[in-house]
Amino acid sequence: MAAAQERAYKKPFKWFSIPQLFRYEKQQKGRKREHFQLNCDIIGEHDRAADAELIALLIDTLRALGLTSADFVVRLSSRNAWSDFFASRCPDPSKAYDFFQVVDKLDRTRPEDSTALLAPLGFTLEEVQSFIRSGQPNAELQLILDQLAARGLRDFVRIDYGVIRGLAYYTGPVFEAFDIKGEFRAICGGGRYDHLIKQVSNGKVDLPALGFGMGDVVLFELLKSRGLLPPFSAGLAAYVLIEDETLRADSLRLIQHLREAGLATEFSLTPAKGDKQFKRAVELNAGHTVRLERSATGEVSGKLKHLRTREEWVLPPGEIGQRLASGPH
Repeated sequence: MAAAQERAYKKPFKWFSIPQLFRYEKQQKGRKREHFQLNCDIIGEHDRAADAELIALLIDTLRALGLTSADFVVRLSSRNAWSDFFASRCPDPSKAYDFFQVVDKLDRTRPEDSTALLAPLGFTLEEVQSFIRSGQPNAELQLILDQLAARGLRDFVRIDYGVIRGLAYYTGPVFEAFDIKGEFRAICGGGRYDHLIKQVSNGKVDLPALGFGMGDVVLFELLKSRGLLPPFSAGLAAYVLIEDETLRADSLRLIQHLREAGLATEFSLTPAKGDKQFKRAVELNAGHTVRLERSATGEVSGKLKHLRTREEWVLPPGEIGQRLASGPH
């Protein structure tokens, strides 16, 4: 899509998506066959300021959910730093992919198995671990850290060369977010992939890019463990009670008016007893109930009731939407 539409947008352009994704593998804690994922990308910018911008977006997204630096950390690394480390010890670039795959799985592989996999590539486990422990940012990572510090976000990030990201298309800074306690898998992961668009467009479009993906499964478990899950409710502004079937047409007209005003409104599609309708309003966590009534002279008015405070107002039907929009729901 970026390659096909790149002429239509000034660079850099930013986009996001929340697709439903599937994977064919055994389910585990924090990893399911089906999940939703927030994807955010910046396309068309080489400067590492874009990397800082993307990581700031990640941090602010998690902060908006109530998480703090006591809950999560962004572990920042660099494929360039690893490439330099690899090239300084191995003259055969064809072995780089195998090397990165071993490093990416170090924390999930027994030391003796990692040692056996690294040996044919010309590395020892100790020298790889020593590089990880050094934690010294290279120039590109230092620039990112400085920009995050200027935003007041430095406490959320640390250099961790143990993060390498197994996908071969990454070309520069890479990062993953983890919970501080280490109870869960990575919350999200991402990085820079400057060559991918050129590859998938067969060389027709060459655009630098970077992005991250954050699935809902680990995020749900983390928010649940911290007591930060938001309440899941319909959040209705009003439930319209239709107790007089001769007023159903008037009630439907009111319902349509409220919905067109952007007020979430519900009602019983079929005739039902008043107490049953009221019970349904409570179940749906409606802020108000509305009931139309006809006077002895034939005039129709609406009785609006706030379910929490029990306040009531009698209003012309045309004023109910304005009262709902101005008051607490």
